[in-house]
Amino acid sequence: MSNFTSTVTEFILIGFSDTRELQIFCSLLFFLIYSAGLMGNLLIVIITTIDRRLHTPMYFFLRNLSIVDACFISITVPQASINSLVNNRAISVTECAAQIFLMVFMEYVECTLLTVMARDRYVAVCYPLLYPVIMNPSVCMQMTLTCLFTGLLYAGFHTGYTFRLSFCQSNKVHQFFCDIPSLLKISCSETFSNILFLLGSALVIGVGCFVFISASYVIIFSTVLRFPVKEEQRKAFSTCLPHIVVFSLFLISIVYVHLQPPSDSGSLKDIIFSIFYSIIPPFMNPIIYSLWNKQIKEALRIIMKRKLSLKK
Repeated sequence: MSNFTSTVTEFILIGFSDTRELQIFCSLLFFLIYSAGLMGNLLIVIITTIDRRLHTPMYFFLRNLSIVDACFISITVPQASINSLVNNRAISVTECAAQIFLMVFMEYVECTLLTVMARDRYVAVCYPLLYPVIMNPSVCMQMTLTCLFTGLLYAGFHTGYTFRLSFCQSNKVHQFFCDIPSLLKISCSETFSNILFLLGSALVIGVGCFVFISASYVIIFSTVLRFPVKEEQRKAFSTCLPHIVVFSLFLISIVYVHLQPPSDSGSLKDIIFSIFYSIIPPFMNPIIYSLWNKQIKEALRIIMKRKLSLKK
């Protein structure tokens, strides 16, 4: 850390554009996306908290996922919007380290929480009679706390291992926020072990979550197809499809960003994919769940009806 702080005291983030008009446009666009994503996730948190019919393990995990998404989208987008608006791209060492820690932590928790949600759907479909026993509140809380605790360890390790490096040649980060691959590109230290640990851990966690979720849904779908009543099949599919779409959207984008080896310079393609995994999933998740989940829509309709009746 002493070598690091003696050479670089701040980083310079790359902007979306050097044209002032485009900077203002990007700032307003991302602020609108952020506002919509934040309100959508908070709305799901409010709905699943107020409506007692949604006090089930499935909606407990969905509520936690929405909280994670609200935090996830708040780490980078507000600062990126402000930086673009005031044309200030500098970020301090402390802010950069905090941003990396929080991003890695939220990525990990999101991935593992989606995996836990797959297990919840597996138990609900394949063992419906034992579902309240297996997925009792204590177990749900333990699973969530495990995701959070291991996420803190994972994020702490990668943040500390990244900032042990020296940055003495360049402080220009080829990204609109601080992330590990971008810092590895500009480090003047040997980064082979960092790349090895980053790729290895991303593969273990990403592939592990993917295999677990895929295996869960293979069993789920084979079970659902044996349901004698079509309406039961449709209901089971409607609770599973949003989760599959959300996980696929998140995994594809994050795997591309973190599993490619560092190059000498950034590219527009890297920035676009970073936007895709850091902004689009938290923004789209509440929309996907709201469109395909009848209970969410019904709960929202009842809440809105109550609010309107109170005003009258």
